[in-house]
Amino acid sequence: MPQIVRFHETGSADVLKLEDLPLKEPGEGEVRLKVEAIGLNRAEVMFRMGQYLEPPELPSRLGYEAAGIVDATGPGVRDIQVGDRVSTIPSFSMGQYGVYGESAIVPGHAVARYPDQLSAAEGASIWMQYLTAYGALVDIGQLNRNDTVVITAASSSVGLAAIQIARAAGATAVATTRGADKKQFLLDAGADQVIVTDEEDLVERVMAGTSGKGAGLVFDPVGGALLTTLANAAASGATIFEYGALSQAPTIFPVLPALQKGLIIRGYTLFEIVSDAGRFARGKEYVYAGLESGALSPVIDSTFPLKAIADAHRYMESNRQKGKIVVTV
Repeated sequence: MPQIVRFHETGSADVLKLEDLPLKEPGEGEVRLKVEAIGLNRAEVMFRMGQYLEPPELPSRLGYEAAGIVDATGPGVRDIQVGDRVSTIPSFSMGQYGVYGESAIVPGHAVARYPDQLSAAEGASIWMQYLTAYGALVDIGQLNRNDTVVITAASSSVGLAAIQIARAAGATAVATTRGADKKQFLLDAGADQVIVTDEEDLVERVMAGTSGKGAGLVFDPVGGALLTTLANAAASGATIFEYGALSQAPTIFPVLPALQKGLIIRGYTLFEIVSDAGRFARGKEYVYAGLESGALSPVIDSTFPLKAIADAHRYMESNRQKGKIVVTV
């Protein structure tokens, strides 16, 4: 019987329990993985707390990203074979198909082979971060070398992916972080400029770096009061992507700068990409090409064993990480 992570009530990381559950067989269009590594995402913390886009049905599994070996396929699965080395792409309901555990069943469309040069930990650290950043900046934002992109919460895995994607396009990546302890790390990760928001004025720094024009693209998972600051730092006609709500505070629409500059402020998740077959295929091709060329390279902060899943969640909530947190199985 595989060990599976579930929770029976929402709340702190303490609600995560490792349980022995019967091994299930995949159904129509599904595949089963023997999980080797799990990539953690902020979405899973919010889901565990009952603050995510979908509410959990208790008791609930959780988890979007895992890498492992296919050990069973259901009827109707054609392109994936038993023995394939694959990772999961977040394109399913997390409560229904959570991947935290020694075994996971997911829809066949949600698995993809990952490059041989990547470890299982790296394979579990590519799809959420790169498809999220790609969808906003490349697919929708049409990023080019003349753009300046402000990337908030830049030391997160998605933030680092956005820095790499901006550099690959020849654009200027302006990373923000609250504390000075992450500044050099972000510069080493490829940011052209790092703004320490606890010590520096974000608007002044962005305007100084763009000759007073402001940033044409903003990529933000925080929201709250920060949105008004970002609107003030944006260029005329800029697009601000809000892909999260980490502040947990009310987000007030910055109507005056939006009117003055003709801003586009839009909510965004990677589900816009993965729910459209054509865009999904182009996104995967982009990620594969970037991994092959070396322009994209997942950054792993730390690893935890499966039995320490609650500690891994606590570490994510501490905001100390620089890149992906991975749980090994």
